[in-house]
Amino acid sequence: MTAVLVYVTAGSADEAATIGRALVEGRLAACANVVDGVRSIYRWQDAIQDDTEALLIAKTREALVADVVARVKELHSYDCPCVVALPIVDGNRDFLNWIGSETTPPEPPPEP
Repeated sequence: MTAVLVYVTAGSADEAATIGRALVEGRLAACANVVDGVRSIYRWQDAIQDDTEALLIAKTREALVADVVARVKELHSYDCPCVVALPIVDGNRDFLNWIGSETTPPEPPPEP
């Protein structure tokens, strides 16, 4: 099992918490952290934006990233939400094993 962090920005802390709770309840993430008050400066629709957002960091397994991205897109208010997976190079093995135990491995493909 390879653990990753999934980085998501949201329009508010409430939206980030709703998404994070859904990921944890669905066993797509072991944990979700919400950091409110992130200042984001970006280009959108040919204009520079300067907004306050919330940051969601979900701890999950690499094999679940596609499912996490799909679930975030279902719940997110943005047309094009930032949802990116970042590798975990190393860390507390007990914690990394906990991520594996708290997430559901993806279903194997059906046999032909």
